[in-house]
Amino acid sequence: MAKSMTGFGRGEYVDELRSVSVEVRSVNHRYSDINIRLPRSYQFAEDSLKSIVKEYAPRGKVDLFVYVENAAAENVELQLNLVLARNYAESLNLLKSQIPGLRGEANLEMIASFPDVIKAIPAEEDEEVVLQALTKAARAACENLLQMKLAEGVELAADILERNDMIENIADDIEKYTPDVVKNYVQKMKDRIKELVDAEAEVPEDRILLEAAVFADKSNITEELVRLRSHCAQMRAIFKEEDEQIGKKLDFLVQEMNREANTIGSKANDIRITSDVLALKAEIEKIREQVQNIE
Repeated sequence: MAKSMTGFGRGEYVDELRSVSVEVRSVNHRYSDINIRLPRSYQFAEDSLKSIVKEYAPRGKVDLFVYVENAAAENVELQLNLVLARNYAESLNLLKSQIPGLRGEANLEMIASFPDVIKAIPAEEDEEVVLQALTKAARAACENLLQMKLAEGVELAADILERNDMIENIADDIEKYTPDVVKNYVQKMKDRIKELVDAEAEVPEDRILLEAAVFADKSNITEELVRLRSHCAQMRAIFKEEDEQIGKKLDFLVQEMNREANTIGSKANDIRITSDVLALKAEIEKIREQVQNIE
């Protein structure tokens, strides 16, 4: 099963006391990196929300944003600081007595307008009730995120498997050319010898056969082609697994495919095989780029 690491989800929860809105965004990342952004008064819920995100996105960089609006007016309490109010009143009266000519009296409106005399503070909330509201909204957002990740995963898998088939086709073409590689090498060697010596001179066949055998051994790519096809078969099998985290497996497999392609390219002594190896590596690189976004 292929799941993309990129996605977006939104979830909401509303009751008679509050309205909770959660947005979650994820992008590809080598490891798990989860960031929770929520109001300061709800920091107690961070670990619970992070655990929920981990269920839906065990790999990738994920940002979850929580927005809370309290709907009930009784959730706000007014707190009167009488000590501070008396200090303000006494200070004003002292100021008036010490500086002649000042007019006016310290009154209720004036003292009430000073900072912190009357403060509006949120009433204490039941953390368990709040946590339930936050987690319900978070799960709804993560469910929507998961659906997007799965949908994009289907597209990524289709593209990768199509390129996987192309790699096998290129491997078949390379195999068709391999029997001619040694033959062409032998003919080139004979032609070169005739160029360097008398054209009528007899070419030493035993020496030619020895050189051809050494060349054939060095340029043999049968083992690499077998392993490359095996990797292609493994890739198809991985996409059929029930495992929800296949990205790291695919990443390793692509590295091995690239290794075989490099070896084939280094052994090849044929312009047609070299051309196919370039096409082979191009497709492997495209798969590698896609795999980076699979969870």
